[in-house]
Amino acid sequence: MAMIRETIRAIFITLMLWLLTAIIYPLIILVVGQAFFPYQANGSIRPGQNGEPIGSALIGQVFTSERYFHSRPSTVRYSQGKKAKPTGISGASNLAASNPELLKRILEQANQLRDENLQPIADIIYTSGSGLDPHISLKAARQQLTRVASARGVKEDEILPLINKFTDGRFLGIFGEPGVNVLRLNYALDVQDFSRQPNQ
Repeated sequence: MAMIRETIRAIFITLMLWLLTAIIYPLIILVVGQAFFPYQANGSIRPGQNGEPIGSALIGQVFTSERYFHSRPSTVRYSQGKKAKPTGISGASNLAASNPELLKRILEQANQLRDENLQPIADIIYTSGSGLDPHISLKAARQQLTRVASARGVKEDEILPLINKFTDGRFLGIFGEPGVNVLRLNYALDVQDFSRQPNQ
């Protein structure tokens, strides 16, 4: 009899925990997120000028045009296009420091930066741990400033305020380093160009 009671109690506790963790808690998080943080809860999707989504402010993407600030390299290519890894949407290469493939990739990236007259610095040579980093350092953004300004036909002083505007500070004021959100910065540059056109 005692064994039956203990079995029923174990089943009851399991069902209550399942109800709490699989239904009640997720519903509370969903309601709170949609009520108080709808932008973040829905993926921080950035709409373009036509209202169509152009990307998430939380996930990096590839920018190849000279008119745009380039993101950090990504081993998963930000999970975009045919060259994205089909086995996952986030992750690092996990190549050891002694791996010749890693050294080859870093040297190619460094040589490409030198061809563009850019000093090879860490966050535009090394990939991020997640492969989805939406930020670059202030130093990396300022290194690309001349190229972007020249490609857009504007003065560097017109772009600097945007770099400062879209620089996110340290988390809670103490963790990490300030970083420039590349998607938001590049979109702001397009908006700036669009608003400048009628005046030309």
